[in-house]
Amino acid sequence: MHAEANFNQSELDKFNALAQRWWDADGPQKALHVMNPVRLQYVAQRTTLAGARALDVGCGGGLLSEALARSGADVTAIDLAPDLIKVARLHQLESGVKVDYRLQSVEDLAAAEPAGFDVITCMEMLEHVPDPASILDACATLLKPGGTLFLSTLNRTPAAFALAIVGAEYVARLLPKGTHQYRDFIRPSELGAWLRAAGLQLQDVSGMMYEPWRDSARLTSRTDINYLAFARKPHVAT
Repeated sequence: MHAEANFNQSELDKFNALAQRWWDADGPQKALHVMNPVRLQYVAQRTTLAGARALDVGCGGGLLSEALARSGADVTAIDLAPDLIKVARLHQLESGVKVDYRLQSVEDLAAAEPAGFDVITCMEMLEHVPDPASILDACATLLKPGGTLFLSTLNRTPAAFALAIVGAEYVARLLPKGTHQYRDFIRPSELGAWLRAAGLQLQDVSGMMYEPWRDSARLTSRTDINYLAFARKPHVAT
């Protein structure tokens, strides 16, 4: 798929509308704030961040981007929602955490900087684009040999529909209505096939449980709702 076409304008509009409250820990993105330390822990336990050149794809307002930078990585962060990039840059001025934020698609960056990164994160983003495989192909191009890719998304299961959409958006109102579309959720088997096609080796799939009643999140063996995945680019092409 052509890079410029690999986004839904309605999705960008939706996230642009959330931009001003992205860093509000009790706002519409509260779940991301709670999950962010778990996401960072998952990455930091599986790769070295200090001194690494890292890329955060679909960075939003920069929650994970800043966390990666605080852990010692040299971070580039990209998104196609202009209001989110503005908010991320403004928050950077307040926090003093250095991140190179760019309004750019991952496909365009892959054309410009192949094999440019040691670590790539792409969290809660694949379920919002028309062609997730294109994103993974671009990430594979961007990784150095031996580089690592970290992903998180939602499984396409009845449990995910019940909790992530009905529960979170309509009952508890933890997320704005329409945040997720069930048809766009991704099964781990589908993700694994796309990673293999991109020349990447899937290393791990772990569940992530968000418990809003406790304001907490944790890693779990249960992968039927939220899950994280870790893949590696081989040193020698397979």
